[in-house]
Amino acid sequence: MDFGFQGKVALVTGAASQKGFGKGIALTLAREGCDIVAADKDFEGTKQTVAEIEALGRKAIALKADVSSSAEVNEMVRAALARFGKVDILVNNAGVGSTPKPFIEKIEADWDKDINVNLRGVLNCTKAVLGQMLSRKSGKIINIASGAGLTGLAGRSTYSAAKGGVIAFTKALAKEVGSSGINVNCLTPGIGETNFAINTNAPPEFMRKVVATIPMGRAAIPQDVANAVAFLASDVACYIQGQVLNVNGGLSM
Repeated sequence: MDFGFQGKVALVTGAASQKGFGKGIALTLAREGCDIVAADKDFEGTKQTVAEIEALGRKAIALKADVSSSAEVNEMVRAALARFGKVDILVNNAGVGSTPKPFIEKIEADWDKDINVNLRGVLNCTKAVLGQMLSRKSGKIINIASGAGLTGLAGRSTYSAAKGGVIAFTKALAKEVGSSGINVNCLTPGIGETNFAINTNAPPEFMRKVVATIPMGRAAIPQDVANAVAFLASDVACYIQGQVLNVNGGLSM
């Protein structure tokens, strides 16, 4: 099946982690024919990802940006447009999580960490690329949310709120821009074999307990998420709009 990626440029945020979904997404889109803008506030990790993309024979650029900062995002997109002239595909993958604890114990710094990257970051990046998509009447936006945004997750109240906001934003934007030839959809991955649990100070038994509830018996790997992104970013998904696709091994149905 021809996904129609030849000549397309994809911007993937949160692409630095060498175990993360973002790197898997960037590499998969590159293998299918996209040139890649890889962005993250961890510039060294992003450069490693870009080196692997270039080894595939694709063009790529590494850009440093904190997606919670509109100024840094705007500069990132200016640099991407200066290099490639367009952004056809935006994958809002960058995400973080505050330390799990009851909401009553969370402080505003926890709120800010969860909301500023997970929700405001999606808004910043989408706003920065949307104008040129509208002018060309073409584009794909894929937001990476979480099952927590659908069902809520105890101990991750503000993270759940932010991811729920991403889901609602996806649907609202899809209604606004669908007639302009822009597809907007959302993925909700389950727990993954990435550094997310470690980076958010989740208890050691957290991963084991969650995986035990997954019908397919394992956590998500980056390729699982990357394959779904590639489908939604492709021309073959041109009539899929405003949808939330669970990629979680049957954890939620």
